[in-house]
Amino acid sequence: MADEHQFIENGLERTQIDEFFQSELSRAGYGGMDVAQTPMGTQIVLKAEKPGMVIGKGGKNIRKITSELESRFDMDDPQIDVQEVDEPDLNAQIVADRLANALERGWYFRKAGHTTIDRIMESGAKGAEIVLSGKVTGARSRVEKFNRGYIKHNGEPAETVVDHGQGVAVMKLGTIGVDVKIIGPDAVLPDDFEVYEDVEVEDYIEESDESVEELLEGEPEEGEVAEGEAEVPEDLAETTEGDAADAEEEALDEADIEEEVLEDEEEPAPAVEPDEEIEDELEELEESVEDEADDLMEQMPDEADEGAQAPADDDDSESADADETDAEGDDE
Repeated sequence: MADEHQFIENGLERTQIDEFFQSELSRAGYGGMDVAQTPMGTQIVLKAEKPGMVIGKGGKNIRKITSELESRFDMDDPQIDVQEVDEPDLNAQIVADRLANALERGWYFRKAGHTTIDRIMESGAKGAEIVLSGKVTGARSRVEKFNRGYIKHNGEPAETVVDHGQGVAVMKLGTIGVDVKIIGPDAVLPDDFEVYEDVEVEDYIEESDESVEELLEGEPEEGEVAEGEAEVPEDLAETTEGDAADAEEEALDEADIEEEVLEDEEEPAPAVEPDEEIEDELEELEESVEDEADDLMEQMPDEADEGAQAPADDDDSESADADETDAEGDDE
């Protein structure tokens, strides 16, 4: 069988045993149990408000419970030890059973919840919570909570510090679940702290008689191996030394390359001297451009004179046409 299945079966068996004790020892004030497997058999420690009722007259009731455990749960030689609960109001299981009985007798849920949680806090508890779930007053189910003090809901303290108990109240409209959580007065929480007043800090500082030189005496010198450290084999030492040398060479090569790059950047680029043939070609081009410009300047006045004579001729033709029209008019 796998470990996970074994854990599930153990938890299921433990729950069934707990329910059996609740039904058999409800009048005795059942307050929980602890089960431990021993070489001699199964050791069961019962917590009860009235141990006498658990044992019965002449041990009759305890023998009956033992035989029932052997036949129903196949236990080998169960050994039951009954312990009395010192403070019943700080036991979550006993408080849950009491509250469930009060609701079954007709107590109003709000009065029963406040009364119960007040008794818990008066007993010295650091915190408590009561949750009633079900058809509390009407046909619709709901949840009612009563809180006092400080309570943990998750984490390791919720499992180790908080005492948890459950009960069931059977009513006419339906069942009401009763869930009670209590943190006892002796519980140590991980976030607890104390503040001391009028205390000198020097009283809480540990002074060592050893000087700095004495503390440094135990440290190994360079090349020596400290106590508790394994010596490095020669092959590995050679490889590590070679790796270190290679790393140093690579670092030096990188430094040389960087210096060369910086020197190249700092040196100015040499000036390029112009070629003589290119200079001769440029001079010829400039001379040709100048000659063309002179020719254009010489042609500009002739074009201007021709443009000025053309409009004069146009005016003479227009005056001649006007004289001809006037002559024709006189003949008519």
